[in-house]
Amino acid sequence: MDSALIMLIPISVVVVGLIVVLLWWAARSGQFDDMEGPAHAILMDDDTPRAVDDGSIVDRQASGNADDAQKPT
Repeated sequence: MDSALIMLIPISVVVVGLIVVLLWWAARSGQFDDMEGPAHAILMDDDTPRAVDDGSIVDRQASGNADDAQKPT
């Protein structure tokens, strides 16, 4: 049992030290500067559709109704 404690105590000290260093780095690099911005950004409604890779729908407002463009005549 003593050999397990001799191994686990230094490992836990190293892990705690690593966590402290990572938290210090995150705080210094600005990771916690804007905590509410991403939460509010998801609520902002963006009605403009994004372009499809093949270029078929670029802008619904410019081309009229997107459903009319796909209906066969």
